[in-house]
Amino acid sequence: MTNRPLHQPTRRRLLRLAAGWLAGSVIASGRAQTISPRVVTLFQGATDSAVALGVTPVAVVDSWSEKPTYKYLRQALQGVPHVGLETQPSLEHIALLQPDLIVVSRFRHQRIAPLLQQIAPLVMLDNVFEFKQTLSVTAAALHRQAQAEVCLQQWQQRVANLRSQLQQRFAGHWPPTVSVLDIREDHIRSYLPGSFPGWVLSELGFGWNTTAQTTQGVSIKLSGKESLPIVNADIFFVFLRSESAGVQRNYHSLLQHPLWLQLRAPQQQQVWLVNGVVWSLSGGILGANLMLDDIERQVIPGTTA
Repeated sequence: MTNRPLHQPTRRRLLRLAAGWLAGSVIASGRAQTISPRVVTLFQGATDSAVALGVTPVAVVDSWSEKPTYKYLRQALQGVPHVGLETQPSLEHIALLQPDLIVVSRFRHQRIAPLLQQIAPLVMLDNVFEFKQTLSVTAAALHRQAQAEVCLQQWQQRVANLRSQLQQRFAGHWPPTVSVLDIREDHIRSYLPGSFPGWVLSELGFGWNTTAQTTQGVSIKLSGKESLPIVNADIFFVFLRSESAGVQRNYHSLLQHPLWLQLRAPQQQQVWLVNGVVWSLSGGILGANLMLDDIERQVIPGTTA
């Protein structure tokens, strides 16, 4: 198994992404874009998208891990106030900020939407895993369509280039199947094509086993290691949910389990450790690009993304 350190996005990488995308901040006539509304973002993908568009929210919610803000966004969000958890934002704090716009997810915030609408107009996303839709909808609300177009064009070009490299790398066996495994203290989750990492991997052209293709939802919970055969694939992308001792024990127990050793990815030494925040919690185009960094570095020989 390849046991490289978990990737931490470099300042150089984020500056390079921002530099290219913010080049779209001036419209064809040469005049500056309309000043963006004061926006509060209440889920992670919306915060990521706002930063990618060159907009600093007036408030955000706490991150799921690396609290209070994901490491890859800390520089961009330095000094930005927090208004609670994604699952329980503080309406009082939001109201005091007098935003022009609030970006929410239907799954998390539909119940409190009538109250939020009394504070400011809402932009509500139905699927927080479709990061390109989140970017486009957020851009339209923030008058940043030009920047979004640049982001998406650069994304498409990067995906096409990486897909070509992957096709060469696996020339005799394209497309290989993948599983994305989230190691937790008491179980393992396998992410499906409809998840955030699933969208990215499918766009790159990777395949999925029959179970993943026929199962609805975002992930499968494996309650015991006897279920490992259902995640069998040519490549495993693996991340640890936390650095706790319990997660570490479960992970090392997994690596020694007889059923694990019979799966194709371990047998072919195609098991890659990746950044769990980026792969499962970021939910935006900046996080998706950092996923591509992980794939380039781990899978393509000689890459130092």
